[in-house]
Amino acid sequence: MKRDLSRLADATFDLLIIGGGITGAATARDAALRGLKVALIESGDFAHATSAHNSKLIHGGLRYLRNFELGLVRESLRERRIWQRIAPHMVSALPFLVPLYGTGRGARMTLAVGLTLYDALSFDRTWLADPAQRLPAHGWLGAGAAVQREPSLAGKDFEGAFLYYDAQMYAPERLALECVLAAADQGAACANYLAAEGLLLRGGRVEGAQVRDRESGAQFDILASRTLLAAGPWSDLFLEQALGQKTATRLLRSKGIHVVVPAMTRTDALTVATPHGHFFVLPWRGHTLLGTTDTAFDAHPDQVSVTPRDIETLFAQVNAFLPQSDLKLSDVEHFYAGLRPLVADEGTEDTYGASRRSELIDHGKTDGIAELYSAVGGKWTTSRRLAEQIVDHLAPRYERPLRPCTTARTPLPGGAITRIETFLEQYARELPELNHAHLARLYGTRLPEVLSASEASPNLLKPIAPSGDIGAQVVYAVQHEMARTLEDVVMRRTGIGQLGAPPSPVLPDVARLMAAELGWDEERQSAEIAAVGRNFQLGGEA
Repeated sequence: MKRDLSRLADATFDLLIIGGGITGAATARDAALRGLKVALIESGDFAHATSAHNSKLIHGGLRYLRNFELGLVRESLRERRIWQRIAPHMVSALPFLVPLYGTGRGARMTLAVGLTLYDALSFDRTWLADPAQRLPAHGWLGAGAAVQREPSLAGKDFEGAFLYYDAQMYAPERLALECVLAAADQGAACANYLAAEGLLLRGGRVEGAQVRDRESGAQFDILASRTLLAAGPWSDLFLEQALGQKTATRLLRSKGIHVVVPAMTRTDALTVATPHGHFFVLPWRGHTLLGTTDTAFDAHPDQVSVTPRDIETLFAQVNAFLPQSDLKLSDVEHFYAGLRPLVADEGTEDTYGASRRSELIDHGKTDGIAELYSAVGGKWTTSRRLAEQIVDHLAPRYERPLRPCTTARTPLPGGAITRIETFLEQYARELPELNHAHLARLYGTRLPEVLSASEASPNLLKPIAPSGDIGAQVVYAVQHEMARTLEDVVMRRTGIGQLGAPPSPVLPDVARLMAAELGWDEERQSAEIAAVGRNFQLGGEA
């Protein structure tokens, strides 16, 4: 996959997608598979913001039952199964415990009814060929059995815990990238660091966008018969700037932070209800991921960050409801913040209670601007289905019939795996000296291609970071995955920076490998290292 800027400048496309998060990536994949000529552009790196900075869950949304959003829950549960099928290396079953402390029989019965309904709505959770991916129904564990399974739950008035199952992404940023790769494999022209700076308007009709290459500064136009804006939290701001007017796109931005700490549980995730919402305790890569917060965010999306107060507030909540945790700021290994772009209903200001539904806006109908569309809202879990609905909506506007949607049954580039456990065992035998499970999860069936980058230099097979990532990944990311910056490699193509700041020799070593591919001088390498370092710095007080 290359940044083919000359093709983007010279061709005319059926569909231009502005925004390379999961919504844009999934739509590019769907549209390209159906035979459309697609351009996908992203002003930063693919999946660098909202699509990476989340709880890493593919889930039905148990709490949405409280709002009677049965359709959304059912859709999410169906899509969970599809992600497990098309990306089994990335999406796997995760057991959850819901502990109850002095809540009484009424609360327990209410939760039991909710989980029973959740099971009923996920009636297809065992419709997978791989037994390892099938999810059991929920159950109840008494206090003794629950503490034996998970000692961290012990505490005053502990009654027991419900056990249910959802799914977890190993690397959401790479799962989104695989959608981009799939689109490129079907002929889509994709480019990161290509910023849309305006829309091409003629006679009340959008015919593409004016863009700027953020690497060279070069400016040119991309021509397309239809344009889809999938810019997440930036969507309404871009439209106001590009069109000089407010449009029907109304967003409510919700800030959510996550914090990585040492492992707090054995193998189970925890869903803990509080009077003001809930939080997760998620096992992830041998550590624990804590989250998430849900607060309205009114500043510019570029300004989102994690502050010390954010972490203290989250830790106070966790410590209050899981007394054994005793979390302190010194326990923090890593942190990140993301913004949820929620559909703003009239009068809605509560971000926690706001719906996670998606919406496709046809600006020809709402604002008199033809052939311009915006995809807003939605969840990671339902992004594939949203993409299908978008292309279904656009299909009648083309003069030729499109192929049927096949994204629900077509494996992603690394996902053609029949039995995930057998697949992982194979690499345990073949790569005993490496973190084989980590590498196999990141790349799936594409791992041999990554390892082939070491043929000319066996040293590239050596681990270059505590995460277990190897030099071959760096070279492969530059040559085949459009990695353009050190941050792309450290934070999104590999796991090098996913668990916090790497030890001091790591970043210079990775920068040198990239410099050999991209021609960076020492000044550029130093600048790249400094840019990565900002990922591990807390923001100022809000």
